[in-house]
Amino acid sequence: MIIPFVLFSALYLFTINSMTNSLCIQKEIPEEKQPKVFRTINVLIMILLTSSYLRIFFT
Repeated sequence: MIIPFVLFSALYLFTINSMTNSLCIQKEIPEEKQPKVFRTINVLIMILLTSSYLRIFFT
C-alpha cells in the first residue's frame, strides 16, 4: 500500500509544480520571487501529503 501512495504523491507533486509554473508565467511573477512561490507551495503540499499518509495508515 505504501508504493501506490508514493507514486500518487510524486505524480501529485509534479502536477502541482506544473500548475505553479503556469501560474508564475500567467501572472508574470518575477524570476527572483519564483523560488519562494515554489518552495511555499511544495512545503504546503508535503504537509498535506504527510498528514494524509498518517491518517490513512495509522487510523
